Order: sequence, then C-alpha cells, then structure tokens
Amino acid sequence: MGRRSWLTVVAAILSLGWSVSSAGERLLVYAVNYPLQYFAQRIAGEFAEVVMPVPPGVDPAFWQPDAAMISDFQSADIILLNGAGYAKWVSRVSLPRRKMVDTSAGFSEHYIDTEGGQTHSHGREGDHSHAGTAFTTWLDFRQAVEQARAVRDALSRLAPERGDIFADNFLDLERDLLELDTRLAAIVARDPEKPLLASHPVYQYLARRYSLNLESVLWEPDVVAPENEWRGLAQLRAGHPAGWMLWEDEPSAENRQRLLQLGVQSAVFDPCANRPQAGDFMSVMSDNVAKLKRLFDQEIDNQDG
Repeated sequence: MGRRSWLTVVAAILSLGWSVSSAGERLLVYAVNYPLQYFAQRIAGEFAEVVMPVPPGVDPAFWQPDAAMISDFQSADIILLNGAGYAKWVSRVSLPRRKMVDTSAGFSEHYIDTEGGQTHSHGREGDHSHAGTAFTTWLDFRQAVEQARAVRDALSRLAPERGDIFADNFLDLERDLLELDTRLAAIVARDPEKPLLASHPVYQYLARRYSLNLESVLWEPDVVAPENEWRGLAQLRAGHPAGWMLWEDEPSAENRQRLLQLGVQSAVFDPCANRPQAGDFMSVMSDNVAKLKRLFDQEIDNQDG
C-alpha cells in the first residue's frame, strides 16, 4: 500500500474515532426545579447529565444560588426554566440566552395571575409573597406535557443525531402524564361542586384544569396559624363548607386536630417541586391522584350512607 493510501486510512480512523467520541459525550443540563429535571432525564436517558442543585427540603421557587452555583448554571449546555415567574433569581443574574429554555412559553397566554400581596415566611427560604403569576404550571398535566415537549425540542437541537431516541422517550412520558390527566379529570367529574380548601395558593392550575372547587389560605404545615386566621377560616367555610384541606406536606398534629374539631380533614397533595424522599415525580403524582380518589369516594360513600 502506498503512502497516500496509508494517509487515507489513518485519516479515516482518526475521523471515525472523533465521531465516536463526540457521539459518546453527554449533554450537561441544569434545571430550576425537580419536574423539569425528571422530564429531561426521562427524555435524554443516558445521553445527558441532568442537575437540579436545590438542597432537599428547600422550595426551588424561592431558592437563591450562590456565585459558584450560578457559574455552574452558566457552564451547562441547556438551562431549563419553568417560566411563569418561577425562580425569580434567574432575572437577576447573567445567564447565556442561547442556553435558556423557557418550557412554559408555549402556553404563556394561559398563565394565571394571582391577587393579593400578603408576605409570609416559607421555611429556610425566608419571607416571600405569592402575588404575581401562579407558577406550579406542571400540576395541569397537559401543560406538563407541553413543558416536556419543550425539553425534547431543546435536547434534539443540541444532539440531532439522537432526535429519534428523544422523541420515543418523550412519547412514553407523554403517555404517562396523559394517563394521570385522564384519571384525575374522571375523579373530579363525579362531584365537581365539592368544596375543598388548600393550605397554600399553589394549586391554581390544578384547580383550573380539573374544575376543582377550591379556596386557598396561607398556612404552613409545621406552623399553627394565629387565632385571627382560624377565625378567617371559619368565615370562609360559612360560604364554602369544605370538609377537606389539601396540604403541600404533612401538617403538624396540632393543625390536623384543630381542623378535625372544625369538621375538616387533611390530605397531602405534594406539588413535587423538589426531589421526593422516596419514589419519583410520576409515583408522587400517581399517589396524589389516588388520594384525591379516596377523598371523593369517601364523600360519595358518606352521601350514600
């Protein structure tokens, strides 16, 4: 074999080696909350490292990253944002625009504006207000599908050679989310006028999509509300006689007991904004739906009895 032929072979080998190496590289994806991390990991599989750096027990909506963490976000290939005013720290720092993906931009005209500006404490995140735009967009499972689709599209733009894999994985995720959507819609349809309470104004998209007759207060699970708020709850129930309150997390024994004395039972519907202690996004949401089914079934059983 002549010199020219050997050079051609070597060049081909080097070219092949580069292609294999490039194809083996994983995308680095940073997400501002756990639902987006879950969606990205389901869709990308082994082809991406997906990071959601908020510590356990902290609400990602109100978490504040330090300078080192902001630098980590800047180094990512993709930065997944929730949109709807979620993670306000994003608007106060410099992140590469070409890397940012607002996953709810496609339905931004359907954001829910919230009223009132009452400020309160939320654990380690400090004081904050829920005024502005409701941001737990993924609790409408059809909107969650749209957010997952935005994740798929972003991944495919960066790694088009894996677009078919991402598309197939997205379809599996979409199927799971739409199954939850169908189940929950059927449960609420049995008694759409049933009055419910929420301990926190985080269920707006859930209530709108599934026609829940829901009124919210501003209570924390581990803090017993002051007496004036208990009086306010009694006034609220005079026109909205709810027998159940939904909580983001397990309420304290005192909260449960005082509510029971008023004829109100407690149920946890976890928005799953941060990583759960056990299971994953899908198992937590499936458990949430199962709890609502038991809640609605119990009411029907009581009426039948």
